[in-house]
Amino acid sequence: MSSKGGESTLTVLLALAVNLAIAVLKAIAGVITGSAAMLAEAAHSVADTFTEGLLLTALRRSERPADRRHPFGYGKDRYFWSLLAAVSIFVSGAVFAFYEGFRTVFGESAEQTNPGVGYAVLAIAFALESVSWTQAVRQVRRGARAEGRSVLAFLRVSDDPTVKTVFMEDSAALVGLLLAFGGIGLHHLTGSAVWDGVASLLIGVLLAVAAYVLAGTNRGLLIGRQADPHLVRAVWDHLRGVPEVEQVVDLLTMAVGTDRVLLCARLDFDDALSAGDLERACVRIDADLRARWPDLDEVFLEPVPRTDPELRSRVLARYGNVL
Repeated sequence: MSSKGGESTLTVLLALAVNLAIAVLKAIAGVITGSAAMLAEAAHSVADTFTEGLLLTALRRSERPADRRHPFGYGKDRYFWSLLAAVSIFVSGAVFAFYEGFRTVFGESAEQTNPGVGYAVLAIAFALESVSWTQAVRQVRRGARAEGRSVLAFLRVSDDPTVKTVFMEDSAALVGLLLAFGGIGLHHLTGSAVWDGVASLLIGVLLAVAAYVLAGTNRGLLIGRQADPHLVRAVWDHLRGVPEVEQVVDLLTMAVGTDRVLLCARLDFDDALSAGDLERACVRIDADLRARWPDLDEVFLEPVPRTDPELRSRVLARYGNVL
């Protein structure tokens, strides 16, 4: 496994251990205090624990080498299991939080007991979550710095959904703890359980939004998202400078896993080249591309005439006037 993959595994394992411990503490505090927000946070941590288990599965299965049945490898397995992790956040966390919130707001008012227990558990949970969140932030910042991007831009284009999932769920966890603290505190001060229910509903909204964003990311990667635009532009410029190539007609890329890209380049070669010269040029170009960009997992070079009307219409239909 690469060093990057090893760091992702460390980030997920740390988040798993933290969320499991926090889930137990929140569940006990929720029963003792009768707080809907605390119970919603317990469900939140349970959902996060399931999520980390799914992410570990994603990391392990996506590292399998290519074989006859899957000649392009198993890299997209990471996207599938990460999509299930997003669904887990919604089903296990958001739905229960909504249920507890509606039950508390519209049901019979429940008396709060031992709010001090809730405050103490929330403080401990915040400290533990901060440890996991710090590791996720450290990895995100390192990745963004390596690619010369801002953190937001890195999260938007990254093809590693595991670190994005941990970062988002830990960020949501910290915000959720603050919401739960506010709900318990206002219930304690006013004596009205409505505040507790409102906090639970807000936690549900928070988890639903996080699940939606993560599901959208993994959906795009599963469908077949283009590789990093920086990589695409760099490869395009490199191919335009190859002596045997007169014009780059089309360039197709797809992320087939984390740090793994499928490339198909349609090139209009110099018509004066012999068949042997063309073959040797393709071999050399392939080797140059792989040497410059190790993320290129498979490279296909197709000689085509740039004047072919059918091919030109397909390219224009895909890219419009960008070309």
